[in-house]
Amino acid sequence: MSQGLLIGCDPASGNPLAVSYAEGRITSITEGSPDARGFLSAGLVDLQVNGFAGYDLNAGGLTEATVSALTRALTRSGVTTFVPTLITAPEKAIAAALATIAAARRADPRVAHAVPYVHIEGPWLSPEDGPRGAHPKSEIRTPDLAEFDRWQDACGGLVGMVTLSPHWPNSAEIVRALVAQGIHVAIGHTEAEPGQVKDAIDAGARLSTHLGNGAAQLLPRHPNFIWTQLADERLSASLIADGHHLPADTFKVMLRAKGLSRAILVSDATTLAGMPPGIYEQPIGGKVELSADGRLSLIGTPYLAGAALPLSDMVARAATMGGIDLDQALALATVNPGGFVGRRGRLEVGSDADLIRFDWTPGDLSLSIDTVLVRGESA
Repeated sequence: MSQGLLIGCDPASGNPLAVSYAEGRITSITEGSPDARGFLSAGLVDLQVNGFAGYDLNAGGLTEATVSALTRALTRSGVTTFVPTLITAPEKAIAAALATIAAARRADPRVAHAVPYVHIEGPWLSPEDGPRGAHPKSEIRTPDLAEFDRWQDACGGLVGMVTLSPHWPNSAEIVRALVAQGIHVAIGHTEAEPGQVKDAIDAGARLSTHLGNGAAQLLPRHPNFIWTQLADERLSASLIADGHHLPADTFKVMLRAKGLSRAILVSDATTLAGMPPGIYEQPIGGKVELSADGRLSLIGTPYLAGAALPLSDMVARAATMGGIDLDQALALATVNPGGFVGRRGRLEVGSDADLIRFDWTPGDLSLSIDTVLVRGESA
């Protein structure tokens, strides 16, 4: 592995920094030269990626080459750690995709480093229209530890996060059993009663999946499952800050309720994220339109068809939508999600030399990334 130096500016203070690295790790952080340009940050960490740049994890027939290409496309966008997310599907399809991702990690060191584990978002979700989102109703099913064990058998224990709805009668039991195995359990795509949400949290659930989305259009004013999740300090919340999934006011309120230390940005990116604007045909959702501002919509309807912006854009938009500083927005996509993947996303001595340098001016809708290093190597 190479050694070297990356010079830029501290996003918090604007002061110049010089980050030295060797053998894949940061060895020192010192004052940089006065002419330093661009901001330095740890690489971004995305806990929810369904696809990106035309590569799809859920389309069926997943190959190792697709996983490797997806990893490199994400890296170029500034994401140095990501969690592949498999959605509701027949058990055989989930198992096959898991086996392929595990094989890609064995074959490709870059994938092995970027992918700490896999996130299964479903099939243990609400079957109701609205909360279910785009997940196929025909494949929604009751949580089953035997099925989870078969998933793990297919991939050598690579499943590390599960999103479920706590409305099922056995949800708390399932949560408790998964947490005992070291699995992160998240609450999402639900119409659960507040008491059922609390039971899941008591059992060990510690994350809300894209809070405010995967929900019915109409909810009781109070109480409801969103208030319950916002109020509980044991839960972190992942949020999609693209300006489409959450209005700015809603996003700002959620940040204030959870606190900046318990909020996490996720892209929830689909295969069309990072693609040019236009009309596309998707396996799930049919004909969709991707607009220039990153909104992905079902043709002829007001409904979203998924998320289509990279995590770097979420950081830029979060700063504006949330009225927060750049360093605070970066923490939502580095340190905070990094706590769920073995303390990644930290710009500190001893951490992996996963680094990005970028330009950004307040009001910009994206980060202009010019350098990405993965363990000190150029991406």
